[in-house]
Amino acid sequence: MSVQERKERERASRERLIVATARELAEQQGWDAVTTRRLAERIEYSQPVLYSHFRGKREIIGAVALEGAAEMAGALRAATSTTATATATATATDEPRARVVALARAYLDFAADNPAVYDAMFQLDGGLAFAQEDTPEPLKDAFAALLETLGEVAGDDVHPALFTELFWASLHGLATLTRAGRLPPEDSELRVELLVDRLAVV
Repeated sequence: MSVQERKERERASRERLIVATARELAEQQGWDAVTTRRLAERIEYSQPVLYSHFRGKREIIGAVALEGAAEMAGALRAATSTTATATATATATDEPRARVVALARAYLDFAADNPAVYDAMFQLDGGLAFAQEDTPEPLKDAFAALLETLGEVAGDDVHPALFTELFWASLHGLATLTRAGRLPPEDSELRVELLVDRLAVV
């Protein structure tokens, strides 16, 4: 391994450590607790070293958001592919509905299990462009993971991407309101069933 390759690996390793530490701190104490000073102390590097990777907290939030988007896309695809396998013997109308329900549950579970990451993705300013030409690939892929399943149930006269945006907005509202204590958590399953039955053409 050349000196340059070793330096690049060390740099990538430090970046992963910074992002992982920011996530951990944010999940434990909230994003207000994530400062460059505290991160530098936790990872035992100087603040100038940290700034050589990220210009500030905004870029760190963006890095966490991109990592979270990739994880969410994986979770959504895993949930829908598992459901497709489990419902292989189901009728043609049962399978799309089961996949949409699994997608909705996986989305809401991800939001509930990773609140700081979810905030980085959708609530905080991470300097990332959404729905633009320069939208980073992990964000595009997370939307694609929704579209792959939801596009099938949009209906004949509905643009699949627009339907996906509407369904996503509904899921985001449910996730946000439930976490804020505005919706009773015991009715979560009923909300998912109602959302799927009223919006999706299955």
